[in-house]
Amino acid sequence: MEDLFKKCSGGTSARARQAMQEGWYPYFQAIESGADTEVVVKGKKMIMIGSNNYLGLTQDERVKKASIEAIEKFGSGCTGSRFLNGTLSIHEELEEKLAEFMNVEAVLLFSTGFQTNQGTIATIVGRKDLVVGDNENHASIVDGTRLAFGRSLKYRHNDMKDLDKILSLNNNKNSGGVLIVSDGVFSMGGDIVNLPELVKVAKKHNARVMIDDAHSIGVLGKHGRGTAEHFDLEKDVDLIMGTFSKSFASIGGFIAGKEYVIHHIKHNSRALIFSASPPPAAVATVLKCLEILQKEPERREKLWHNYQKMKTGYTQLGFNTGVSETPIIPIFIGDDEKTFTFWRTLYENGIFSNPVISPAVPPGKSLLRTSYMATHTDEELDKVLDIFAQVGKKIGII
Repeated sequence: MEDLFKKCSGGTSARARQAMQEGWYPYFQAIESGADTEVVVKGKKMIMIGSNNYLGLTQDERVKKASIEAIEKFGSGCTGSRFLNGTLSIHEELEEKLAEFMNVEAVLLFSTGFQTNQGTIATIVGRKDLVVGDNENHASIVDGTRLAFGRSLKYRHNDMKDLDKILSLNNNKNSGGVLIVSDGVFSMGGDIVNLPELVKVAKKHNARVMIDDAHSIGVLGKHGRGTAEHFDLEKDVDLIMGTFSKSFASIGGFIAGKEYVIHHIKHNSRALIFSASPPPAAVATVLKCLEILQKEPERREKLWHNYQKMKTGYTQLGFNTGVSETPIIPIFIGDDEKTFTFWRTLYENGIFSNPVISPAVPPGKSLLRTSYMATHTDEELDKVLDIFAQVGKKIGII
């Protein structure tokens, strides 16, 4: 019988260990300061263009104060699941305020965004059901479909004709319901789901629609409610998933929808029932961020200013930014080695970004993922563009 741990000594792990030894390992970089537009790594100041801190609220004094006050009142943790002893009044307060903000009947909190997708899909999709997802959906959606007892299929990225074709071919094979799941904003390409066409296909096939708005809430829509509001289709999306680790400067997630559906998830989702509830400080952080989001629309305006500045700047320099439409702006490179070289040279010049290779993206489609905050200054962004121009020319990307 083969040693269970044999696989651990080769493949990705072996390459990672080699990269560590050679001093160019790009992941698990320990940041020695708070999450902000500028961070400290190994004693060196760097401009951060690799986080999801879209509204720049992680260092807001009002947010930090709310978090501290929650610890003083409720303590550091709940020591149990929401189902048993882990529901505090602050959890219910956040659910009520999020439901009002999202313009839905009910909201349910989870401890992480990953658990939200996993726990919702695995609970809603039963043995006779079919779940169909975009080929570039987040890993949490993929894992949720794997855990569900129903069948799962994929359609080509943002290709609604392919979605229609798949559902048409499976009409006679499916005796249950159909759930279509898609990211609202795709986390690597920064593009937005073609929701108007997706909704048309869903209505044609009597399917339900779930949108992962992890990178959309606080960013898209007149009030920051995400993709459905952006397209004026809030009544046509059945479930909206959101996270707290991006615009809300915390950790956790939520699912929003009809009360009877949320009630079913609340009493059947293993990811919820068997996980400890979100700690008070994290919940209080989200409450304060939600308040700021609603009272300070100028933050989102500045975020979009920064996006336009960087998208235009990269394009004029000759970088390939794909079809990005949001503050996530990928720099497509293609070759893994050149991607790592680009990342390392930027890193040495004080720029913190994220190299992305297969399997996070298809083979031969490696990229540098950059993303921007409302709190980035024009001076910081000008410096980033200047360094990108120098490095890009030096290693032959532009």
